[in-house]
Amino acid sequence: MEKVIIYQVFTRLYGNRNTHRQEDGTIEENGSGKMADFTPQVLKNLAQMGVSHMWYTGIIRHATTTDYTAYGIPRQHAAIVKGKAGSPYAITDYYDVDPDLAEDVTKRMEEFEALVKRTHDAGMKVIIDFVPNHVARQYQSICRPIGVKDLGENDNTNIGFDPVNNNFYYCPGQRFSPYFDLYHGESEPYLEDPAKATGNDHFDNAPNKNDWYETVKLNYGVDYYAGGVGYFEPIPDTWKKMTDILLFWASKGIDGFRCDMAEMVPAAFWNYATTIVKQKYKSLVFVGEVYNPAEYRNYIASGFDWLYDKVGMYDTMRAVICHQLPASAISAAWQQTDDIRNHMLYFLENHDEQRIASDFFAADAMKGVPGMIASLLMQQNPFMLYAGEEYGEHGMDKEGFSGNDGRTTIFDYWSIDTLCRAAEKMLTNKEKQLFDIHRRVMQIARKEKAIRDGVFFDVMYVNPQLEHQYVFLRKAGKDMLLVAVNFDDYAVAVDVKIPAHAFDYLEIKEGTYPVTDLLTKEKEDTELKRDGYIRLTLDARGAYILKFKL
Repeated sequence: MEKVIIYQVFTRLYGNRNTHRQEDGTIEENGSGKMADFTPQVLKNLAQMGVSHMWYTGIIRHATTTDYTAYGIPRQHAAIVKGKAGSPYAITDYYDVDPDLAEDVTKRMEEFEALVKRTHDAGMKVIIDFVPNHVARQYQSICRPIGVKDLGENDNTNIGFDPVNNNFYYCPGQRFSPYFDLYHGESEPYLEDPAKATGNDHFDNAPNKNDWYETVKLNYGVDYYAGGVGYFEPIPDTWKKMTDILLFWASKGIDGFRCDMAEMVPAAFWNYATTIVKQKYKSLVFVGEVYNPAEYRNYIASGFDWLYDKVGMYDTMRAVICHQLPASAISAAWQQTDDIRNHMLYFLENHDEQRIASDFFAADAMKGVPGMIASLLMQQNPFMLYAGEEYGEHGMDKEGFSGNDGRTTIFDYWSIDTLCRAAEKMLTNKEKQLFDIHRRVMQIARKEKAIRDGVFFDVMYVNPQLEHQYVFLRKAGKDMLLVAVNFDDYAVAVDVKIPAHAFDYLEIKEGTYPVTDLLTKEKEDTELKRDGYIRLTLDARGAYILKFKL
């Protein structure tokens, strides 16, 4: 088996080296990263760090205030674009590549295909976003294949809902009238008549500024006007069109889709679409953004390979890092999804969440290290790292639309401080140390058979004395790892009990064995006894990864 480590990059930001940015700046003022910034050397370095999958966020063309009409790309009205750059989740053409990312806008698809090839040549796989629930309000495909009907092209706008033929929901006889300015500095107001329903299931004509007002909801045959009744026979037109879009991108050689807000689209559609796509592209993976644990198993059964473990493991690990919960809460979190554990995607940062180093989270990236080590090593399931996390990106910039919220913007033209300084070899000693421990632990996760293939044994149930430490075992063949992390801000000495049941379950014999600390390479002999104790002296926010040769 392979330990999957996904590296999420916001493609527009990753390679941008302009550090003279202005709040709410244009692309001319602030610049934009390009697909070409992922050179063979950059990709080689990421692969050597331990990355198996690159998730390129924001590839498909989305709404922006930047004018690309010279290239035949329709302009978007500023009133319905968030930020100068726009949200990568307000898609304007499912068959097109975002022009911001191209060195030659006329060859943007060829540049994407070259990026896929370079990534594969570096030994990694490619994941891109698929945004199924909603599109930009001014969606118009100019790149769709000949013979393909555009979304909404044949809709009957005189009815709110048609289960088979309409791609959108409508508010017949009502003009789009949100609670904000429809001019937004333009000479003419934005006009939409009749209004379409908004992407976050807002089914009237007046969304407010906290709604996903820049998007419109796609119709998968669910009648929300009648309480959410589904009409799936005959197959809704939207199902067919969206499956064709998945097949189009799969044909480009990508290896997976990260499906935005997957749970807002019925599981029946996913069963239909993933079945068709996987029949043709058998190794392609689907990653689902699903936040309702009660729906996890439905979406896995419908074809998803991995689901975000947000409300379980992420929320728990964040609370443990911030000393709002004891470390034993981690045990309860994994037990909630133990039957589907290999399908759960662990992470500590992504584009939606606040940076660990931000004032809104831990205010110090080093405090996240024990959570990173535990998340990476405790199971066989995939782990995701967000670009800049490995350097402790602060996330406290006031970029523009997103404001100072502890997140790295997805709406603005910007650059990422730590990535700029890493490229110039100007990192601080602390940032270098943080990168080094990420690299070492990721390489351990990829290399060690006990992590890739081994069974997991949590020893917390016999160690109630551990309040801010988490300890577990991993074993495959004659290799056993004892992983211990310390969430405390000071060094501690703890005696960790290894229960007799662990010896039976893992088939360990009592004895004295050679042990190597994989983090420091230090070696010593350690005795293992049924219901015996191992003394560990852990640094502040430190860890042991002890490898026993049994």
